[in-house]
Amino acid sequence: MKGRPMPQDAVEAGGHARPTPSQPERYDVVILGGGAAGLTLALQLKQARPDISMLVVERQQHPVPEAAHKVGESTVEIGGRYLRDVLGLTEHLREQQLDKFGIRMFFSAEGNEDITRRAEVGHAVLPPYDVSSFQLDRGRLENYLASDLVERGVRFVYGKVEDVDLRSDQPHRVTIVGTDGGRQQVETRWALDATGRYSLLKRKLGLTRDSEHRAEAVWFRIGHPIDINDWSDDPQWQGRIQSGRRELSTNHLLGRGYWVWLIRLASDSISIGIVADPDLHPFDTMNRFERALDWLREHEPQCARVVEEHKDKLQDFKVLRNYPYSVEQVYSADRWALTGEAGLFLDPFYSPGFDMISISNGLITDLVTRDLDGEDITELAAIHNQMYLTIGEGWFKIYTHQYPLMGNARVMQSKVIWDTAVYWAVPALLYFHDKIRRLVDHPQLVWGLARFHAAINHVQRFFREWDAVDRSQLKDSFASFYHFDFMKRVHIGLVAEMNDEEFEAQFEENVRLVERISGQLIKRILDEGDAEEGNEPMRAQVERWRGDDELMRFVEVYEKDRAAGILDDDWIPATKTAQN
Repeated sequence: MKGRPMPQDAVEAGGHARPTPSQPERYDVVILGGGAAGLTLALQLKQARPDISMLVVERQQHPVPEAAHKVGESTVEIGGRYLRDVLGLTEHLREQQLDKFGIRMFFSAEGNEDITRRAEVGHAVLPPYDVSSFQLDRGRLENYLASDLVERGVRFVYGKVEDVDLRSDQPHRVTIVGTDGGRQQVETRWALDATGRYSLLKRKLGLTRDSEHRAEAVWFRIGHPIDINDWSDDPQWQGRIQSGRRELSTNHLLGRGYWVWLIRLASDSISIGIVADPDLHPFDTMNRFERALDWLREHEPQCARVVEEHKDKLQDFKVLRNYPYSVEQVYSADRWALTGEAGLFLDPFYSPGFDMISISNGLITDLVTRDLDGEDITELAAIHNQMYLTIGEGWFKIYTHQYPLMGNARVMQSKVIWDTAVYWAVPALLYFHDKIRRLVDHPQLVWGLARFHAAINHVQRFFREWDAVDRSQLKDSFASFYHFDFMKRVHIGLVAEMNDEEFEAQFEENVRLVERISGQLIKRILDEGDAEEGNEPMRAQVERWRGDDELMRFVEVYEKDRAAGILDDDWIPATKTAQN
């Protein structure tokens, strides 16, 4: 679906708003950028305050192309909640997009010639719709949103933002160059930057901050509905899935220093991407389509053969070097804010992009509406800013220096299960119950969040140290997220109805769960290391771990809860030790 035609009074010929003879037009809000982040923010603001005056400035005329458009097709639970329940897009999502069958991982085994030999992690049954997520055709979504916003009275200008003059004591002034070359100025109380990686305000204000995480990506789309479930007719492998379709998962093929995504789109195209640590997989080995295909032949030969069958239907090929970056500030009481990739960008692994948009847009909407209602937002802007940056920097720990682990099936499967469980248990729970923007009213939640981030820091380090001394092998196995009761409980529990007192108790229980399963993992590997003869690096590492107070604190939590009869499923994959 291309989206409804833009009404003629929404934009003027040449792509710019009709000028006024005396002074610049004035708006409550000007959103710089009409991609997914900017359009969803515009809709959330309009829903919160229907009388708000708003202008969206976008370089590319709507409708934009479907399929061969932008990366970022997959959502996870927070983003799904935002699109479905906060913005109310259920009808569009059900009719024009695809329900996602969760994340799915296939770890390397035996040259990656046969997908049935690879250890697999993912759903075996469909999760409930109200905790599900989506595979998005971004062009289709953006066309729908743009048409809907015009009907709600939002003005669009198609052109380039040349400059933003930020003025604390009077309206900001935005200079726009239209598609016909004409220049105009508008004034606005709020300037909201959704310009993506162009990051207009971040560059202007010198807010760019480098990230320690390094990775690069190439991706392309093929106009054929490739189905990963067709890669084998082995009945045991096929029988792992009890309900749902593998092809509708965000499918990941993992190896040392890289992962490959396969994402089906509603337009019957498929998006395929290679994401890699440049120290292990140089960018020039994959930065052209034929080079990327050669790379796949070497590392993912089964995938390469399927791509070769349909390469005549290639729709696009794009690259992105050193994509992760951070930012010093995202919100200001001087009435400007950054959202989406105009602020920070983490990593596409686990598909957090729309999560960050969802959280950011909610905090911005809170600031803008309070300000327009006459509230002093000075303190709140500082709190929201710090909260968003804390969430972002905490999530960076999941990725930084972790790509080498992707070649270790047992360590990486443990990491995927741990990462997923703690995501559902803490940040997703906070978002589903609208607590992120209200954390200032719940100091005990802030303390729990600090404990959560401490667990991320120490456990992600543990994964790296374990990988460095691990000799295990894992293949031919399948782990479903719902095989483990604690994971099913925290996932479905996202939508449980709770008052504030009940929520605080559940949040404390979930933080304790994070600490307990961390201790369970550490204790299991310590015990294995003690029993592993002939692996001196492992035995030496075990001694270091036993002297690590932070890691042993998690073990103490686990042992204390186990003594009290609180037991969790054994989620750590068993395996045989590889022979030297």
